[in-house]
Amino acid sequence: MQTMFIKYRERLLEQLSLDLNCTPADLLAKENVITLPALNEGRRSYSPGMPFLQMATLGGNTVIMADERLHAFLRGFIGDMEGRRLFDLDQLIRINEEIRKYGYKMAPTHHMFLPCREVAARESFRVKWLDEGGISSFYGDPRFPNAIAYPEPCPVRPDRMAVLAVDDDAVMGMAACSEDAPHWQQIGIDVLPAYRARGIGSCLVTLLKNRIAETGDVPFYGTAAANINSQNIAWSSGFRPAWVETEAVRIKDSD
Repeated sequence: MQTMFIKYRERLLEQLSLDLNCTPADLLAKENVITLPALNEGRRSYSPGMPFLQMATLGGNTVIMADERLHAFLRGFIGDMEGRRLFDLDQLIRINEEIRKYGYKMAPTHHMFLPCREVAARESFRVKWLDEGGISSFYGDPRFPNAIAYPEPCPVRPDRMAVLAVDDDAVMGMAACSEDAPHWQQIGIDVLPAYRARGIGSCLVTLLKNRIAETGDVPFYGTAAANINSQNIAWSSGFRPAWVETEAVRIKDSD
C-alpha cells in the first residue's frame, strides 16, 4: 500500500511544481513558500489566463503562487503560521477580503486523492466502456455533471474514457476521466438517484482507476470536504487523501 502511494506522490510533487511554479522541495519545506504566477508547460489549468492566486498543501507547509501585488500582504499574513492552517475558514476569509480589492474571490477548496492500494472491482451488473468518440453523445446531459463536467468538449481538459453501469438500455451510472495535465486523469462519478446505495459508484471508479493505471497514467480524484459519500467512494476504490488545493477566480457582476 505505502509503496504505491509513494510512487504516485513523487509524480504529484513534479506536477504541483508545474502548477505552482515552485520546486518539489518547496512542497516539502518546513516554511510556507510564495511564488510568482507562471503558465508552465504541462500545468493543470482550471481558470483561463494567468493565475492570480493558487495554493496547495500536502498537510505540512503551503505553497502559494500569487500575483506580485499580493506578496507583501501574504508575507505579513502568513508569518510563522502552520501551512495547513491557511485552509481554515477564518484564514481563507482574510485572504478573500484582500483579493476582492482586485476583483477576485476564493473558490471552494478541493480535497484530492491518489491511489494507495490495489482493489478489484465487484461487478454485479453489466458495464459498457466508451472512448472519446462514445463520450461525445453525453455532452450536455444534465444527469452526469461530475463525470462529464462540460456541455461540450474541453480542449484544455479532454475527456478520455468512461465506463457505464447499464440495466438493459438504462444507464445507472457513469465514471469518466478528463486529462487535466499530460498523463494526469481526473475521475468523476455520477450514479442516478434510483440506483444509489448499491455499490455502483465504487465499482465504476475502481474499474476506471485500474484501467488508467494500466496505461501508466495517474488516476486521481477530487471532492469537497463535506461530500462524505464521494470520499467513501474514493476510499473504497483504493484512493487516499494526498493534498488540498484552492484558487482565486474572477468576481462576476452578479457576485
